[in-house]
Amino acid sequence: MRRYGSCLLLALVGAAVLRISLFSKLYLRYVQAGLRPYLVVSGGVLVVLGGVMAVVRRAADDDRDHAVGPEPADDHGLAVGHEPADDHGHGGDHEHDHGVAGPRVAWLLTLPAFALLLFPPPALGSYSAEREAAQQAAQGVGTFPALPAGDPVELTLGEFGSRAIYDSGRSLKGRTVRMTGFVTHGDDGTWYLTRLHVTCCAADATTSKVEVRGAADGAPPVDTWITVTGTWHPKGELGTDGAWPPVVDASAVRRREPADPYEKR
Repeated sequence: MRRYGSCLLLALVGAAVLRISLFSKLYLRYVQAGLRPYLVVSGGVLVVLGGVMAVVRRAADDDRDHAVGPEPADDHGLAVGHEPADDHGHGGDHEHDHGVAGPRVAWLLTLPAFALLLFPPPALGSYSAEREAAQQAAQGVGTFPALPAGDPVELTLGEFGSRAIYDSGRSLKGRTVRMTGFVTHGDDGTWYLTRLHVTCCAADATTSKVEVRGAADGAPPVDTWITVTGTWHPKGELGTDGAWPPVVDASAVRRREPADPYEKR
């Protein structure tokens, strides 16, 4: 059975990849939506490869079994090439062909594959956000394009932060904005609307966060997904550490989890 361990491992990993990419949207926890076709193809290839390897090894075993015939016996009925048994029933020739097999501990390699198949890990959350240093926009202080007409205007946390910290034209002034993210807590009762940004996959995630003030019901639990509607609260001098993190005065807070946990750059 150990001969088929690598085949099973390939099939399990392929099935796990297919589960998160073909049969659900769990893949969005790890990569951008545009990479889904590659995940589906990769998962399918691994499953097929595992099956093909199992069939080939089974055929090789059958061929070997058919190729080995009964050993010729001498005039006394003993197989040629073997010593007669001793008084304890043991033959003089103690060499037996047990086949080549890897260590049994190698089967432990299937456990991570089973875990990924049955219990996909969650998206990055508050722990990752708290470890990320404050991210500064690359464009520096300057004017930004005008915001779309109508309130509230939907913004990502990255867009809101860039305008709040670097926009000399103060395009956020007097506008009502709406943003979605998860909750992280700070010191002295402060709390933040937080979102992770990805360029390719979760491995390159960086953080944006906005301090929320004035929410009627206070701070929701950590990692709760919410949508905040409110207005920009100016703070600090543009382009300085005093302006970060930006602040929003909340007029409404409701629970809402987006389909994609990450913002795209």
